[in-house]
Amino acid sequence: MKTLWYNFIRMIIKIGLFFYSKRIKVIGSENIPKKGAVLFAVNHPNGLIDPLIVTTNIFRKNHYLVRAAAFKNPILKKILSSLNLMPIYRIRDGASQLGKNKEIFENCFEIFKKGETLMIFPEGSHNIKRTIRPLSKGFTRIVFGALDKYPDLKITVIPVGITYQNASSYPTKVAVNFGTPILSEEFYNKEELNLSINSLKIEVSNQLKKLSIHIPDDENYNTNLSKLNSAQVDFTNIDKVNKMIISGNYPEKKNSRKDFLKPFYFLILINSIFPYLIWKKASKGVDEIEFIDTFKFGMNIVTFPLFYGVQTWLISHFFNKEIAFCYLIISLLTILIYSKFSVTNTAVS
Repeated sequence: MKTLWYNFIRMIIKIGLFFYSKRIKVIGSENIPKKGAVLFAVNHPNGLIDPLIVTTNIFRKNHYLVRAAAFKNPILKKILSSLNLMPIYRIRDGASQLGKNKEIFENCFEIFKKGETLMIFPEGSHNIKRTIRPLSKGFTRIVFGALDKYPDLKITVIPVGITYQNASSYPTKVAVNFGTPILSEEFYNKEELNLSINSLKIEVSNQLKKLSIHIPDDENYNTNLSKLNSAQVDFTNIDKVNKMIISGNYPEKKNSRKDFLKPFYFLILINSIFPYLIWKKASKGVDEIEFIDTFKFGMNIVTFPLFYGVQTWLISHFFNKEIAFCYLIISLLTILIYSKFSVTNTAVS
């Protein structure tokens, strides 16, 4: 039953993301082992939308470690737990909470022992900046802890880069880039644990800097980002853009393209006025830009089907089923056309 529930929710989210995003480009999915223990180490630019996008493009059932703050609400805690999410506690959650991680780590060891997969965000927090931040050693403790407990275990680490053309803006293009498999046992030396930890961190970090857009976070960061935005580059062409950053050779400035499908946006807005007003009111409580996509998508995936369903029923009641069906199809096509074919210019992030 739990697997059925997981697959059902995964399907709903995948459909929702199809309408919400312009394009999700998946690269390197052939690198994912078809069986055996896998840890996906993902960069984290855009809140809880990151694991949703990555996991709906993984063919294997996944488990996740997310920050403990998401589990404060008892009802939400039950829902998240039913979808294989587990809390990870950080020092900001209180020193007294850190002891709970021992049980979580033990659960992770058992997940690997069963030959299942785990997703973790080794940067430790989300940040919209186009840079790979220093990795925490938490993910190495989980991997090496499992190897220490089960010496014959084989765990593959797959770095995953996720890059947005314009995070927190609808619709946007996204690239999900699966890296070269890393055999964790080749890095593990129980007698030189610190060296093992640092070596694995460096390997994962180096891959992430190639799998997503990486602008070094130094005094030139804003200047380099501004040049890329001015050139209206396609950030989902990761290799091409990273070569620009490394070489320092940036294209000439380009003007933003005019979006001739903007009338479709206003049609969607008028046709979805109540979900839009609900979001506008709720968005005032979102104080981190990295959570805009998370809350917007979460609310839309509930309010839009509900509103369109009610409105379709009302049209059917006052007119007839044929007109109601046509209304629903036209509404969905309007959203789909705007999502897939509207212009997505870059913005500072």
